[in-house]
Formats: sequence, C-alpha cells, structure tokens
Amino acid sequence: MKPVNEMKLVIPSRSSNESFARAAVAAFIAPLDPTIGELADIKTAVSEAVTNCIVHAYRDDLGKIYIQAKILEQGRVVIRIRDTGCGIADVKKAMEPLYTTCTTGERAGLGFAVMQSFMDKLRVTSHPDRGTTVTMEKRILSKGA
Repeated sequence: MKPVNEMKLVIPSRSSNESFARAAVAAFIAPLDPTIGELADIKTAVSEAVTNCIVHAYRDDLGKIYIQAKILEQGRVVIRIRDTGCGIADVKKAMEPLYTTCTTGERAGLGFAVMQSFMDKLRVTSHPDRGTTVTMEKRILSKGA
C-alpha cells in the first residue's frame, strides 16, 4: 500500500534523544487528528522502542537509531524503529513480560509488553550482532488527514 505521507529520522542513541523521537513521531501523525489516548499510546510505544535501543542495543556504546514512520490510507500508521546494535538472541523470550537482560535491577522487562498493549500490531525481528527492528502499527480512528 502506497504511503500518504512518510518520514525518516536518524538520531544518536543518547537518552536525551528519547523525548525528541517521541515528539517527532507525535508531530508527524498530528494531521490525522488522533485522540489524546491514541497519541499517548503511540508516544509511549515509541519511547519504549527507542529506550530499548539506548539501554540494550548499544549498552555502553553510542550508535544510531533509525526511525521511519508512514501514514497509510484509512488512518493506518506504521512506525519502524531499528538499531544496528548487539541484537537479541531469543526474541520470543525477550518479549515475555518481566524478562530483562539488565542485571542491575533498574529495568522491569516490560518494554515489549507495553508496546504490544498500546499498538494494534507489533513485530520484532533481530539478529545477534546485527541489530533489531521493531515495527508497530496503529489505526487512528478519527482519520483527520
């Protein structure tokens, strides 16, 4: 399906860029006139995906986070967040609620569960030492654009 509109953004994996990524995607979908709830859902899911890149994909290194968002017909939004970091050996295990590779106790292991609960579709693909791609879809019911 041909996009009605699309955008691409590349940011360094600094924690200070997480809020920028969230705001950029929110501004991009604003013409669809999403409800406050729809907007909050998307912003939260984007935050979780970007935070995963910062905390897990690159760990102590600085890398790039690639964000692509598309608006398709009938108010469908597709957001893809990709890194070229360490990758995930077992995606199925990583998507289980409360599973985390963080040993400091600072992470709850709910990132993928949160993304899944706020979006209509979530797909995660990953290859060890090559990176991870998170693709999320949500239909904006108001379809303002």
